[in-house]
Amino acid sequence: MTNDEHQSSLFGDLEEFAPASHPTHARPKASSHMQGSAASADIPISARPLADRMRPRTLDEIVGQAHLLAHGKALRRSIESDHVPSMILWGPPGSGKTTLASVIALSTQARFVPLSAVTAGVADLRRVVEDAAKLLRATERRTILFIDEIHRFNKAQQDAILPHVERGAVTLIGATTENPSFEVNAALLSRSRVYTLHALTDVDILDLLRRALTDNERGLGAEHLTVTDDALAYLAGFANGDARAALNALELAASVAPADATGVRAFDLAAVEDAVQRRALLYDKGGEEHYNIISALHKSLRGSDPDAALYWLARMLESGEDPLYVVRRLIRFASEDIGMADPQALLVCVAAQQAVHFIGMPEGALALAQAVVHLATAPKSNALYTAYAAVVEDVRATRNDPVPLQLRNAPTRLMKDLDYGKGYKYAHDDYAGQPDPADPSRPPPERPQDYLPEQLRERAYYHPGAQGNEASIQAWLARRRRQHTPDPETP
Repeated sequence: MTNDEHQSSLFGDLEEFAPASHPTHARPKASSHMQGSAASADIPISARPLADRMRPRTLDEIVGQAHLLAHGKALRRSIESDHVPSMILWGPPGSGKTTLASVIALSTQARFVPLSAVTAGVADLRRVVEDAAKLLRATERRTILFIDEIHRFNKAQQDAILPHVERGAVTLIGATTENPSFEVNAALLSRSRVYTLHALTDVDILDLLRRALTDNERGLGAEHLTVTDDALAYLAGFANGDARAALNALELAASVAPADATGVRAFDLAAVEDAVQRRALLYDKGGEEHYNIISALHKSLRGSDPDAALYWLARMLESGEDPLYVVRRLIRFASEDIGMADPQALLVCVAAQQAVHFIGMPEGALALAQAVVHLATAPKSNALYTAYAAVVEDVRATRNDPVPLQLRNAPTRLMKDLDYGKGYKYAHDDYAGQPDPADPSRPPPERPQDYLPEQLRERAYYHPGAQGNEASIQAWLARRRRQHTPDPETP
């Protein structure tokens, strides 16, 4: 027998599986539920952090998430009727994922087993589902398995849950801050509803803060605190939509607030700023927010908005993003979205890369800011991007014909005998140093000879736009291609 098999049931003594208490009449023991949080069930309330003490106990106490929990919404009805489906709760930190699971634990007649993906393994999951099956057979009572940070489970661990969710042995509630499309197995997703929780608004956060300040039982109501409105507003903004961060910051500020002669402790904006210092920015270099913000930067540049582009650049750099990653994306943008409309854009970005490499950060941030402003204010063209995509499509879809003989070099006698290079026209001789009469910055529009394989001879891949430098290229190419187009009346 393995060590795992020697371990006791996660449900405790199996005597409680006896069918004497029918699930529709027996209320679950409080110890089986999440009281505040799974880890703090046995900790005295006075010793628990404010954010844990103030965790809502009913659906009506939850702030925000009206799109899911307002009266009449499907999720609320399923909780109130005790028909909770398997679900994935996806949202940013502090949006209420664990809180909602806790409320479900207090509302449902099912047995509730919380696990953390940080510490639990396949053996823990196996014991849960074995006990759940015994409980279901003995009492017809369901088990809800709550897995916090489910994105931390690898594929094998998620696969271990799948068959038990599929056959109804357990109802799964998973919580994650990462996009389930990327972090949760498709098979598990298909058997679960995904509910997206939004970051709380400042109004929601203010509601929570005022509730904590007036709650004598679980909050700070008994501590004789007075807080200015601007201090509360600062805390709400500091929290960045995270209820936990807001309550933790309030508790910290309250703990250092001095008491006056009457015992009242007051703190204002200056005291709050001193207590909380700088907030940690919401950013994960390996997660979805990383891709969201670089996407916002790219789209702001494409929309020629230097202010927004600078903002998203700062969000990345101040959160610790690798500046060389940023500049790689800027170099790509210079060719993809500007190209020949402003050939200097690529040079500016490469220079920014050299500057960052040479002087490092934080000084290099200004070089990146200069590049970002240049890109945002430059004329835009995706002509190079579309031209190269069209070329690649032809390369992959058409026969790869040999290089025309006149374009081949002939370094050996055999190659010359095989007509390599025969008929090649040296363009300098044809042009004779003469510019395009209509645009002296361009070569003559006449084409000395054909340079594409015969089956692609009439292809035109590059179609410059009308902004910046490409405007003159567009006019020149039109003249060149017009001269080269065969006369339809010519036999």
